[in-house]
Amino acid sequence: MAATTRRQAANGPSTSTATFEAPAPSSLSSLLSTSSNPVHSLFSSSSQPFAVASSSSSASSSSMNAAFEPSSKAHLASKISSEWADATSLHPAVQSQQERAKGAGPKPPPPGGESVGGEWIADVQARRANGSVASSSSDPTASGALIRRPEAASRPVGSHDPSSSLSTALQLKRRQMDATAQPETYHPRWKLSRVIAGHLGWVRCIAVDPNNQWFATGAGDRLIKIWDLASGELKLTLTGHISTVRGVAISDRHPYLFSCGEDKMVKCWDLEQNKVIRQYHGHLSGIYSMDLHPTLDVLVTAGRDASARVWDMRTKAQIHVLSGHTGTIASVRCQSSDPQVVTGSMDSTVRLWDLAAGKTATTLTHHKKSVRAIGVHPTKYSFASGAAGGGNNVKTWVCPEGTLWGNMAHEGIVNTLSVNADGVMFSGADNGSMRFFDYASGIPFQSVEDKPQPGSLDAEAGIMASTFDRTGTRLLTGCCDKSIKVWKEAE
Repeated sequence: MAATTRRQAANGPSTSTATFEAPAPSSLSSLLSTSSNPVHSLFSSSSQPFAVASSSSSASSSSMNAAFEPSSKAHLASKISSEWADATSLHPAVQSQQERAKGAGPKPPPPGGESVGGEWIADVQARRANGSVASSSSDPTASGALIRRPEAASRPVGSHDPSSSLSTALQLKRRQMDATAQPETYHPRWKLSRVIAGHLGWVRCIAVDPNNQWFATGAGDRLIKIWDLASGELKLTLTGHISTVRGVAISDRHPYLFSCGEDKMVKCWDLEQNKVIRQYHGHLSGIYSMDLHPTLDVLVTAGRDASARVWDMRTKAQIHVLSGHTGTIASVRCQSSDPQVVTGSMDSTVRLWDLAAGKTATTLTHHKKSVRAIGVHPTKYSFASGAAGGGNNVKTWVCPEGTLWGNMAHEGIVNTLSVNADGVMFSGADNGSMRFFDYASGIPFQSVEDKPQPGSLDAEAGIMASTFDRTGTRLLTGCCDKSIKVWKEAE
């Protein structure tokens, strides 16, 4: 375009209109400096805008790099401190980076070049000279040098920072090891020995003869059956209930068998005559559980009316009505020492009762859901409770205050708990899962899934009742598939 204009001036004036003279193009550096001036003025900490001349663009670029060098060194120092805080020696590559960060000091501003980086560095250096800013030797973000934290230096060799990712991984590994830990006391594994069929409904309760010769079961078919413990043969069937039999108990001192059911009736059977000799009336709804006192001629029953009733088994008199629960009492157990009566209710509480006064001694509210099972240790002065839901739904307690001893987990609704003298605790759930725990440590050492018998539905793989025999070497379970299973220790 300039050549054309010069040619027209040499040839003289032209008849055409005046030609447009375009301005000379600006250099790239001047355009960048012009566009950066408004941005600098917006983000400037001072009131005066920055005047960046086009001739000093290279000097401005150098001073800006010097301004951002401290941030790069701070990033490097923090990275080294977080990753190599506990290391006794750094990796050679990290050492070389650290040496480069130490040697690369801030560049002085070029003469005549005014920039935000040069002003900032000059101000920091002046404040350091006055003592208002710490020197670079004590500031890891300024020098890039690695300074070990005092707490890291004081930790012994082999320990880890609890906030580091390595420590978190070690904690997770420890939890996994605890989950698969073995109890201190060795317990043999249990295996299925025999399956006994004969009931036409869910087997809801089991009791073993004091002489360990036979056992009794009650089921949803309203029948009580007596079985030989050694052979599993049916010996006797007792009829009399008009609804599901929910509880059976055999006296240690008398030839009596007691039963209760959802028909609100409590019956005393004379095993010498095989007939009912007494009935106890008083419950207002179905009876879900019963137990005999080990030393007194006392019978305790509990059920849907949210009360536990204490009976004199000889006179049929009602001694106490233990009221206080607000929901169905699903399980009741007796022991010879205080608390002599323990109840678990669907109001998610466990109550320890003063039998002499007929009042609540302690209320345990640790469970979150309904408590359906209570198991008393035969020799230790403690008991266990099982509730619905997952988490720590099986708990052990120390008497007489009911101090929480341990927590165990069993997924599902725990319907039954049984403990033997060897420290084996069994829990059975409505989904067919069975867990064997070491009672002292609370560690599960065996998990078994119940298999329904042929002809039953998969949903009938539930455990409704359980008990150990008098020797503690055989376990009897009552199942939803209408069968009774006998478990033994593996040899």
